[in-house]
Amino acid sequence: MKVLHYTKYLYLFVAVLSIYKIITTWSNEERIDYMFIIFAVVSLAMFFFRRHYEKKFENYKREKDD
Repeated sequence: MKVLHYTKYLYLFVAVLSIYKIITTWSNEERIDYMFIIFAVVSLAMFFFRRHYEKKFENYKREKDD
């Protein structure tokens, strides 16, 4: 299940791409695309959520093995 360790970085990648799209669209057209703002916020939230629970699960696993 090593793939699950990399999914949090996929969320971070989507957030960075969304923020890039927001900045380029806003500076060129002076309008805000709310869909990309939602993608960025949700992706960042999912990144931190996954990271928190991955650390929590690793601590639980480490305590269980001791």
